[in-house]
Amino acid sequence: MRISSSTIACLFLFLGGPQVAWAQDFSGAKPLPPRAIPGGALPEPDDSVPGGAGAATIAPAPDTPTAHTALPLVPFTSARDALRAWMRDSTAGNKIGAVRALEYAASQGHLTAQYKLGRMYAGGEGVPANDLKAFEYFSKIADENADANPGTAEGRIVGSAFVALGGYFTDGIKGSYVKPNPDRAFDMFHYAASYFGDPDGQYNLGRLYMTGQGTSRDPRQAARWMKLAAEKGHAPARAAFGEMLIRGGEGVPRQPVLGLMWLAMAREGADPAREAWILERHDAAFAAASAADRSAALALIERQHLVSSRNGGNNSQN
Repeated sequence: MRISSSTIACLFLFLGGPQVAWAQDFSGAKPLPPRAIPGGALPEPDDSVPGGAGAATIAPAPDTPTAHTALPLVPFTSARDALRAWMRDSTAGNKIGAVRALEYAASQGHLTAQYKLGRMYAGGEGVPANDLKAFEYFSKIADENADANPGTAEGRIVGSAFVALGGYFTDGIKGSYVKPNPDRAFDMFHYAASYFGDPDGQYNLGRLYMTGQGTSRDPRQAARWMKLAAEKGHAPARAAFGEMLIRGGEGVPRQPVLGLMWLAMAREGADPAREAWILERHDAAFAAASAADRSAALALIERQHLVSSRNGGNNSQN
């Protein structure tokens, strides 16, 4: 591993973040869109705080990111009290009060409040868009929680923060100290993918292996990480892995029927508004395929749905 657990390095629907460069895959086909700031289904900030309900209120640390001082801190009695105010002000439409309450909870170390604010600043939701502030929140999460347990709600948040940082290091942040750094981008995606098993991290890591950005170009590794994400239901990874199998070559066996199956499953899970490219790749591949391959692929999909229904919705390939 290229970084330690102490190195620096999302819970709602996808937000628009910094647009990272599209990578060409190893065969020179069309580029694969990035997923810079992930949106795994994670809980809204609740009133649980480290140390329990009676935890003492502490002042923000001197090195608290500048995002924590965007608004004056209100003297709430605790992070729990601030989160109650956040819920109340959010319901009442008081955006300023809601952000101030979240800022306070974040300054007290509340992980989900920090992540929520990072996404808000990345997407300009309720606050002016500010990628540097978003970066600082994600950095604080990753730096202080890199050893969080994978598979837990906390682990999913931290893994998503590492993925978001990978996106920022890919392009950098204009006019700031955050410069494009392919090596750091690779480190962030690799840690999210390998330690946390984050499918967005696995997908983005696969993209880097396709082009050799921040690492040596390795089509086999690209296919490996894409397959891992695809098996978790990640639509873009399913589309990318499907195309790899249809083309074959460079260590990836050509299996057009399986490729069509993965593309069809990608199309089923794609968001037409954000992932129209998946629909386009699917339609082009099926139009070019033979009738026999199309029929065989549809039969495989039918079998996958049957297995999924028996397993309670898990449609990973066995």
